[in-house]
Amino acid sequence: MAENEGGEPRTTRDSIYRVARSIKRRDNSLYNALRSIYQDSLFVDEISNLWPKLPLLANLRCGLWYSPRFDATCYFKSTDGHTNNLSFNTSRLNFHLPLLAGEKGGCIIIDSTRKGKKFPDSMSKTIPIWCCVLNRSIYNHLERLCNTGTQLNDAGFTSDDHGERSIRQLLDTWDCSLHMPLWVSKTEKASIEARLDEWTKQLEESGADIGSIASCLRKPLRPLWVSQKTVIWLNEVPDHESWEFTPLILVSASDSGEVQQYRTNSEFSWSYIPGAGDDEESWSRGLSPSVFWNHVDDLIDSGPEVCNQKVAEIVESDRVYRAQRGLEAPQIVVKSSKANNGVKRDEHLSVSVPKPRVEMMNANDGSLVSWLASTNLALGSSQVASKMLSIDCCLLNCDKNPVSVPPSHLEEHLHLPMMGSKFDRFSILKNLPSAVSFAKMKMSMGKKLLVCCQDGEDISVCVCLAILISLFNEEGTFDGGRSFEEKSITKLEMRRVLIFICKYAVNARPSRGNLRQVFGFLSSQRENSDE
Repeated sequence: MAENEGGEPRTTRDSIYRVARSIKRRDNSLYNALRSIYQDSLFVDEISNLWPKLPLLANLRCGLWYSPRFDATCYFKSTDGHTNNLSFNTSRLNFHLPLLAGEKGGCIIIDSTRKGKKFPDSMSKTIPIWCCVLNRSIYNHLERLCNTGTQLNDAGFTSDDHGERSIRQLLDTWDCSLHMPLWVSKTEKASIEARLDEWTKQLEESGADIGSIASCLRKPLRPLWVSQKTVIWLNEVPDHESWEFTPLILVSASDSGEVQQYRTNSEFSWSYIPGAGDDEESWSRGLSPSVFWNHVDDLIDSGPEVCNQKVAEIVESDRVYRAQRGLEAPQIVVKSSKANNGVKRDEHLSVSVPKPRVEMMNANDGSLVSWLASTNLALGSSQVASKMLSIDCCLLNCDKNPVSVPPSHLEEHLHLPMMGSKFDRFSILKNLPSAVSFAKMKMSMGKKLLVCCQDGEDISVCVCLAILISLFNEEGTFDGGRSFEEKSITKLEMRRVLIFICKYAVNARPSRGNLRQVFGFLSSQRENSDE
């Protein structure tokens, strides 16, 4: 009988388990993942070419891997569509999506899922629920306009949007039904329909600007589902403008086959991984979608034997490029499997570095900062923070890394390193008093304030949320906190202000744990003010 590393006998069961783990590691290799993504991207490209006028959106984060040319992103979580956990989340309204769909006549949304499912729950249930609730809220809005005798032009609609029809005629054709795919059971569909009124009321009470969506959409939203198993006759592809609804074409990029698929070409054999873009932290070794597509030919042609080394070189090249320009450039550490003599070690991706390629990063600075209406408050990425710093614009940096600040502007800058709740459950809570105090001092002097974090999507959103509730009144006017004592600190109030932020920062994705810290801070501040 074989012995393990500790000298103890190894059972047959242990041996089978180790072999199974070894096979799984081999099949889920980095090259297999990248090759699978590339293969699925060809299908995505075919579908997008069927409706070339429709914008292509990635559902974050998995969907972002499957094309090099997305027009925008959206964020619908599968957990909101899980059985027994169904919800309509007002912190992820994605209101830029119906505005874009209304302007272009529809959208194509890309996502993927692991083996055994045709579509992720985000597409099977979360997006259909979102479409239905939004359609019902728009219908209620139009009905209120009808009851007050308002005409379309008076309500912000143009004749191009709905012709010369009255609001009543529009209501007669407005579809508020719940459209679900056939694989969702009738029982589950009935349970969803029973909660639609509740979710519609929740959306309308949140303070969301339904009127702007209603004035943009010519037809109600409706999801359509396309997978690699879908049969489409190329000579009979319908024009999206001929439909009686605004289509959201939900494309599941991966093949849903149950059987492990081994594929080969003239050079390499490889194992296909459905939904390979999911959970990128576990396999990507620091590679990002944008960097992958900048080097896709080199990586695919490198083959499985040298792919890991090739990725290490590319990631390090990108890291050096960013570090030379003062951008976020952390040292990437990956967990190695077994190294020499069976000893595990951390493997730093510091290898021979080719000359960085300047075309690798071409970010549009303007898109990384979002000004929140006329509040003089903005949020964004720390990548462009130092460029925004000026005499009348202060900087609150919540990134763990400092940014370059000229000596003449040191008083206009405060660095409060914060981490998300996954790494420190109290980091934001401990730093919010200092953040709000700095905002109060600078904005009382009439200055603007930019709050930044690493990506401008999570921690900076939470800090701005705390500042707006603490220092601004209901009308969105800075009052230094005078109205805070009269406010009722509830989750509904937080949701209302968060929706206001998301209207301008469309990529905002605050995590639940971080929002919980903001609520804890505001509740404690209110208790202190009552004493």
